[in-house]
Amino acid sequence: MAASAIVGASGFGNWGRLAAQQALSQDQLLDFDTFGNVSLIHITDIHAQLKPVWFREPEINLGVGSNKGHVPHITGADFRRLYGIEDGSPSHYALTYDDFAALGQTYGKMGGIDRCATVINNIRAARPDALLLDGGDTWHGSYTCYQTQGQDVVNVMNLLKPDAMTFHWEFTLGSDRVRDIVNDLPFAALGQNIFDSEWDEPAEDFAPYKFFERGGVNIAVIGQAFPYMPIANPGWMFPEYSFGIRDQNMQAMVDEVRSKGAELVVCLSHNGFDVDKKMAERVTGIDVILAGHTHDALPEPVLVGDTIIIASGSNGKFISRVDLDVRDGRMMGFRHKLIPIFSDVITPDQDVAAAIEAERAPFADALTEVIGKTADDTVLFRRGNFNGSWDDLICEALIEQREADISMSPGVRWGPSIMPGQDITREDIWNVTSMTYGKAYRTEMTGEFIHTILEDVADNLFNPDPYYQQGGDMVRIGGMGYRIDITKPMGSRISAMTILKTGEAIDPAKNYMVAGWASVNEGTEGPQVWDVVEDHIREKGTVSVAPNTSVQVVGA
Repeated sequence: MAASAIVGASGFGNWGRLAAQQALSQDQLLDFDTFGNVSLIHITDIHAQLKPVWFREPEINLGVGSNKGHVPHITGADFRRLYGIEDGSPSHYALTYDDFAALGQTYGKMGGIDRCATVINNIRAARPDALLLDGGDTWHGSYTCYQTQGQDVVNVMNLLKPDAMTFHWEFTLGSDRVRDIVNDLPFAALGQNIFDSEWDEPAEDFAPYKFFERGGVNIAVIGQAFPYMPIANPGWMFPEYSFGIRDQNMQAMVDEVRSKGAELVVCLSHNGFDVDKKMAERVTGIDVILAGHTHDALPEPVLVGDTIIIASGSNGKFISRVDLDVRDGRMMGFRHKLIPIFSDVITPDQDVAAAIEAERAPFADALTEVIGKTADDTVLFRRGNFNGSWDDLICEALIEQREADISMSPGVRWGPSIMPGQDITREDIWNVTSMTYGKAYRTEMTGEFIHTILEDVADNLFNPDPYYQQGGDMVRIGGMGYRIDITKPMGSRISAMTILKTGEAIDPAKNYMVAGWASVNEGTEGPQVWDVVEDHIREKGTVSVAPNTSVQVVGA
């Protein structure tokens, strides 16, 4: 990465230096010395989580190629050392995975859009014309969002008065529904890379950019939707649209807004962090990239040349504030703070809290029904490159309920955690399974085909060129183990595939009964995965998930 001439400062503020025994305060969390003449507020990857949640950060997040060993591919104690985070502190709990259950008892849940509203209102009190920008993955991921086709989240988010947003999972509501919502939004729906698939020209429902006059500065916000929609999600749900990174068009848009007088260019992105880094190297003239999709929470921006990249986490756990000094058409400096939304510390905004309860009220009985509970030794979590205990449980349910040899669960990053000894409600199950193509299929696959699937997904994750990393973590496998060498090329990463129950090697020519969910193929048949998981948890009563040692990782 090129050196930068931008002068900036970043940090946690007082909250980052507090030890576990010291009390947090809302004032400490929100403390910020207003700087310059422009403020940006960034929130992303909410995944329809309107209420506070538990959310365990990943234990394993491997980088490859030039990104190996660089943030966000540093976790746990290494992450804390890098940023000078004290063990047992609030930032330890919020930003890393170690001692998650124990620290959770001290610091509580995080997020809640009513708490986010309080933070946003506080920033606007200091900077009334601050821009609020939503990075997408907003209208997806919960029971009520599914039942209302996203309307519950739309109604609540509109109360925050965003200025613009971009998109990813929103498109899995189907293109007709997305258009209906977008056409009624009181703010800008942006995506310079959302094109009409038939005519290969910008889609008329989405603007590539929008200008804002704030703090005496002419600001252009350019949207960048998730580039790999038809690959990672079912293209038949939104056939009118095509996507892609389209960095040449991004350069054209940057040049266009500069020619129209933009003094500050902000990219509101859902590329994923490593893709944003590469795009910043290839496209000149972007001052700020607000990153989304990969759910990374970084307490400091990453600089690529003169572009600063901000990562604001997921599930409403964090909001980023960025103050900028823009003079004579040039960004001269910045101040940044990643604000943690500790829900027991931040006072909820009463209007937004009431709106959330009103949206949830028709579904209260279904949401709160207790299906089972976790054992005292089990945290249910999803994040991690290769497995998470939530998906281990889903895979177990698929094998037992669907009478399969092997099971597969998609390596999606969304989904809150469940603490030890906690009741598991229907809402909890939907928080990790809710999608518009959630049917649990059951089909025969040859060993060779299973190997092909694993190789294909591994290349999405570990191709050294970020532009070929198409999102998500490794597909989760139940009933089978394997070895992966992340340094190998496509087709050579996966080996030693074995049936866990018998220890026998997977035969490339043999058929195996495989159960899974979230197939992108149209017409997939089977029960909904949330029903499969609910039935399984009811039968178990108390759920215990042992540590998963079925994947041997080489080259990390």
